[in-house]
Amino acid sequence: MERVGFATGYDASLTNRDMAMWMAEAERRGYEIGFFSETIELNRDSPTALATFSLATSKLTLGTTQIVRLRSPLVMAQTLASLDEMSGGRIMLAPGACTQTHSKRHGLEHINSSVALREYVEAIRLILTGERVSYHGEAVNFDDVELGFEPLRKYIPMYLPATSKPGLRLAGKIADGVLLNAICSPEYSANALAIVRESAEEAGRDWSEFKVAQLINCSVEDDHDAAVQAIKWEVASKLDPIQLPFIAGPKMRVGEPYIREEDIPVFEEAWNRGGKEALIAAVPDSYVEGMTASGTPDEVLARVQKFRDVGVHLPILRPAAAHQTERLLDLFAPAKVTEPAPA
Repeated sequence: MERVGFATGYDASLTNRDMAMWMAEAERRGYEIGFFSETIELNRDSPTALATFSLATSKLTLGTTQIVRLRSPLVMAQTLASLDEMSGGRIMLAPGACTQTHSKRHGLEHINSSVALREYVEAIRLILTGERVSYHGEAVNFDDVELGFEPLRKYIPMYLPATSKPGLRLAGKIADGVLLNAICSPEYSANALAIVRESAEEAGRDWSEFKVAQLINCSVEDDHDAAVQAIKWEVASKLDPIQLPFIAGPKMRVGEPYIREEDIPVFEEAWNRGGKEALIAAVPDSYVEGMTASGTPDEVLARVQKFRDVGVHLPILRPAAAHQTERLLDLFAPAKVTEPAPA
């Protein structure tokens, strides 16, 4: 039975209750993980979302991205342990680097992203032991702190959501696994995993024990062109002025063949001229076809298999539109559902 996950959090029209309902449906169909993306666009926050999901499910692993430095390591550990307790030990965390774009948006002085991420991971792990601990680094400093309650688990898995070469190398060195980014091609993923594996093996780690997950954007319709158009908004969202600086360049340097340097000024001009709608219109179909799993059901199945073929153990699928969600869940469901959902 092939492993598969379900992702949400990027569609601003979905409330936490809407997303929790789909998490429950993913669980009924045998999905392994329900993943929530906490976005730079300030959609729903992850603690509230995961608390809602935990009340709607009983078996599904629940994961989320959280950018470090936007919360202190003490608060992150406290929240993580609380959610893990609430869910009965089903939480995993994907702590992400605080880029210059994140720092600027949140009014923070920027510091080295990799240093801060490594220190946060180390500090959170220390705090989760439940012992009284201290930590002194460049970005993280505290003395004699401990959780005021016994954590359900003293070790909670962390997958690093990495896009750039430094992030991929850090994931190989310190994380339980890597979470490859959305809007990426299988070719990018193959190049990225070569970097992660080299780093892991240099650190003396057993690659066979390392976990590889990837967020994969999906759009499934009976008509190929309709599927492509339905997901262009999300591809374009990675190419707007907020995300472009820390998305396009790093992906290209890893070896993303579908992003062309000569297209960047075109996207910038389109945004300046007509905002989101003009940018969507400027995105070529080749970007969608190369960096998502979009098309007819057979095309989507085949495209996700391409990611598995290059080494992704756990594809985590995110539908492009609410009306596609049930169809996508059924298409990849390890367990077929014959009974209607509970009222």
